[in-house]
Amino acid sequence: MCSKSIKMSKKNIAILTILIAIILDQVIKIYVKTHFRLGESVAFFDWFRIHFVENNGMAMGFEFGGKAGKLFLTFFRLFAVPVMIYWLYQNIKKKIHTAVIVAISLIISGAVGNILDSVFYGVIFDTPAHGVATLFSDKPYGSLFQGKVVDMFYFPFIEGVILPDWIPFMGGEEFTFFQYIFNPADAFISIGVALLFIYSKYAFPKEEKIVKE
Repeated sequence: MCSKSIKMSKKNIAILTILIAIILDQVIKIYVKTHFRLGESVAFFDWFRIHFVENNGMAMGFEFGGKAGKLFLTFFRLFAVPVMIYWLYQNIKKKIHTAVIVAISLIISGAVGNILDSVFYGVIFDTPAHGVATLFSDKPYGSLFQGKVVDMFYFPFIEGVILPDWIPFMGGEEFTFFQYIFNPADAFISIGVALLFIYSKYAFPKEEKIVKE
């Protein structure tokens, strides 16, 4: 009995990638927010932990200019997402390599995921002094556009004192590699950018080309 392979269109690949990535990002963030106390950490391995922290909107826990900087960053993302969607649409029409479609879709997903935190989390979550947050709380911790982004993935591959005490300035100091705490949305953006770099000849062609697979 013969079976025909089903080849998904690039448009459907893009839509499915965006939907799955955004849903996965939000499910993980909401679970962590409603099951972990702020600052709580659970170690699965020495090099992998779930460590619940929040930040004002930049990737990998960086801060940017207080409330005004946060608003700027949120509105910049709100502007950038339609631009990225248009770029994705143009690439789908040109039949560009599927990896480029997935890459742009992942970047869009990551941006939307962090936008949802920044725009809505301040009005749907509380922040109790002790205990875990409540979803759709009667006493939210912030206002619209002032929500905090939830981060949780922590990969401290190397921890400890790397250089001996006798070395000036840096000797004897604690060192952590990779010290940044990030979320699924950050990971999707990073993977998308990496894919664009790897497939740059398709994403940024020097001349008009149609690449068929």
